[in-house]
Amino acid sequence: MERTAPGPLAAAQAQVRKAVEALGAGEDLYELLRLPQRTVEVRIPVRMADGSVRVFTGYRAQHLSVLGPCKGGIRFHPGVSREEVQALSIWMTFKSALAGLPFGGGKGGVVVDPRPLREEELEQLSRGYIRALAPVLGPDRDIPAPDAGTGPRVMGWMLDEYERIAGGAAPGVITGKPLALGGSVGREAATGQGVAFAVREAARLLGMPLAGSRVAIQGFGNAGQFTARLLAREGARIVGISDSRGGIYHPGGLDVETAIRHKEETGSVVGLPGTEAIDQVELLQLECEVLVPAALEGAITAEVAQGVRAKVVAEAANGPTTPEGDQVLRDRGVFVIPDILCNAGGVTVSYFEWVQNRTGYPWSEAEVRARLEERMVRAFAQVAAAAQSRGTDTRTAAYVVALERIRAGLRARGLLGSPGAG
Repeated sequence: MERTAPGPLAAAQAQVRKAVEALGAGEDLYELLRLPQRTVEVRIPVRMADGSVRVFTGYRAQHLSVLGPCKGGIRFHPGVSREEVQALSIWMTFKSALAGLPFGGGKGGVVVDPRPLREEELEQLSRGYIRALAPVLGPDRDIPAPDAGTGPRVMGWMLDEYERIAGGAAPGVITGKPLALGGSVGREAATGQGVAFAVREAARLLGMPLAGSRVAIQGFGNAGQFTARLLAREGARIVGISDSRGGIYHPGGLDVETAIRHKEETGSVVGLPGTEAIDQVELLQLECEVLVPAALEGAITAEVAQGVRAKVVAEAANGPTTPEGDQVLRDRGVFVIPDILCNAGGVTVSYFEWVQNRTGYPWSEAEVRARLEERMVRAFAQVAAAAQSRGTDTRTAAYVVALERIRAGLRARGLLGSPGAG
């Protein structure tokens, strides 16, 4: 019987410890990184449409600000917890460092299912979250962005609330904003575009033609939809898709735009005419060349990993594979594009948005895409080179590349001993 999978914080800490050991660093480095520098918990009262007052719990974790202000999304989801945002903030630190961005990791969330909320209730909740956390946010302190259950509209309300409190314009405090408020072109597609670039580089490395490759995608929100669109344009066949309600399968390939329209009209991909219904585990174990877990963390456990038939697992979600699942995939020779590399497109274009806000000079979509491609290709090459030179797996290699940059920042600030001391 499989052991109970660890929570996301334990998983993140296990990955950090493995990287520290691979780097030959001391326990003091792990101790500095195993928990966020600050975790704030707030209670947010919202007057509901029926006149009652409902109090929501929100969090913001700020993991490390050594390389720059903290950066990370805000999710509205029933599963949000203190431990979850802490884990996600750790992953954001490593993701930003791997991408070469001047950011540390942050993450926030509210324990709520946003779907049944009326628009005015959602707006009150969004503004209340910012009011409660404004003292620890700022374009040079902590910069939120969209995540599961939020998007440009929520970011617009949050920006407006922060600027009311600050008493002036501060567009760089929030990324993923509407274009009218200083958002960046290319931001909506950024995570999926980054995944597509990473999958393309993996296919090249493995000598696997991308055109004609079968792709299964678990999770069909923003990242999953854009990944599907962009890989389909490269000639890949999207044979399976799932969302929170279930999955669909067609061996000949699904029409992505039809699937997106069906989800918009019905709330799910389930029931798309001409497809076979499958569940989440069946989706993860479909016979395909590329599996893209693009939902929430912990989906690929050791038990699930035993049945994964993909050659490449491209982690569009944060933490979709448990440490035990990771070991199984490694033992079975599955090539994993780790989350801190694979889904770094979102935070990278958020960085571009922040730069544009601070300079007051917007970029073209072609420039955003070209700069994103350059960073994704460079990061992939660095991880592949580190994996080969160290004889290790891609996840450990990605963490080591990021950790070397983090360690250099800690030493430069005098927060860690000399090289001989770890």
